[in-house]
Amino acid sequence: MTAFGPSDWHGLRLVVFDVDGTLYRQRPLRLRMARDLLLHALLRRDLATLLVLRKYRRLREQMGDERVEDFAGPLVARTAAAIGCPPERVRAIVSQWIDRHPLPYLRACRYDGLGELFAGLRRHGKTIGVLSDYPAAAKLAALELTADHVITADDPGIGILKPHPRGLETLIRQAGTTPATTLLIGDRAERDGLAARAAGARVLLRASRPIDDWQTIARYDEALFAPMLA
Repeated sequence: MTAFGPSDWHGLRLVVFDVDGTLYRQRPLRLRMARDLLLHALLRRDLATLLVLRKYRRLREQMGDERVEDFAGPLVARTAAAIGCPPERVRAIVSQWIDRHPLPYLRACRYDGLGELFAGLRRHGKTIGVLSDYPAAAKLAALELTADHVITADDPGIGILKPHPRGLETLIRQAGTTPATTLLIGDRAERDGLAARAAGARVLLRASRPIDDWQTIARYDEALFAPMLA
């Protein structure tokens, strides 16, 4: 597919953003979370939370690669079996440490220029979508960003992780647009990039270094975005 250029904004109707690593910097968040998790383990003298989170994330990545349907239940069950704890505890740990605990840190980690870009997209009549493998509504609120359509992997009717294109295809239908008039901005070629290509949408990857065979952007105020920021 040809490179996306400033003149291509005219033909777009829908701009879809991934969340983690695309809307905020993951490194400072991970450092803060690692600090909090270590303190939690020391105070409670309990490594179970660390073990659950590590196994849960690894299994979730595997299920994305394997394109497991209705992954949520099996993911919790496999994590619980691997660690040797009840599924209810796995759900509680994931809810606390993946869904809720990071929220107060997100706004400080938000990439520069996103507020202006979202405002510019709306000013130019573009629909904004969000596509995430994790729950996204609370993260968007914490980031002080809003989208017209939000789809996550565990939504009813989705039930599968990227790079499967079902989530993006559903979002495109929900927005009443087409793949040809859709741009996905993500950060992982093997997840966001492949999902966009499978759906027939354009794609940009936010990255600090070039990625072979993919078009990348390093900032949200670079020349490519000028037409939407004007």
